[in-house]
Amino acid sequence: MKEKEIGLLLPKQSTMHRFLVWILIILMSVALYLVFIWSPIEKVMGNVQKIFYFHVGSAWVAFLAFGVVFVYSILFLMKRKRSYDMIAGTSAEIGVLFTAIVLTTGPIWGRSAWNTWWTWEPRLTTTLILFFLYLAYIFIRRMDGAWEKKARLAAVFGIISFIDVPIVFMAIRWWNSKLHPIVFGDSPNQSGGGIEGEMLVTLLFCLGVITLLYIVLLQKGIYIEKTKLAVENYKKHIQEKLMK
Repeated sequence: MKEKEIGLLLPKQSTMHRFLVWILIILMSVALYLVFIWSPIEKVMGNVQKIFYFHVGSAWVAFLAFGVVFVYSILFLMKRKRSYDMIAGTSAEIGVLFTAIVLTTGPIWGRSAWNTWWTWEPRLTTTLILFFLYLAYIFIRRMDGAWEKKARLAAVFGIISFIDVPIVFMAIRWWNSKLHPIVFGDSPNQSGGGIEGEMLVTLLFCLGVITLLYIVLLQKGIYIEKTKLAVENYKKHIQEKLMK
């Protein structure tokens, strides 16, 4: 039976999304070449240093994702549009995923650089708090109850939770941690450089590719949320017809 005959109209994935997926596949191949072949091996840490490119890129995208949650949570409270709530919720899930990658690759780096898997230094601690804050945000969205009530509560929680993002970024500067290096700049005022030229090119390229990955995942996540909403509305429509 065709969709129109049963009244179920599902959203369509845009052509732009498919185009970005192909671009992403090509750029990811280039990024892997730059990381594992083109970039020099770090003298002290050796090949373990390669984690750095994915670790920093994941941290950047996590910050970006939670920034999107912050912006669209404010927009939702102002406009009460469900699409804004969908974008915020999807972005939070992606942000949690990339924060988990940061918390996984960090200890691997730490074991090689600091001879320990974990230490309660400022950046690691505030990053772990960030992970649990947005995990709680997702739990709020999945509670039972009317979506508008959950969306309002999640939006307020998402706005408050974003306070931890600049704290994570500034932690090694405010508390003068000796463990985490300052990559862009070697002093609290960000003067000087903390990375060699070829490594910096590779890092910036990886940041761009992982950002594109975030955009593709966000598009796919929103598409899935719209599909779930269409199916949910259709089920309600069928139930109402059966009740008559």
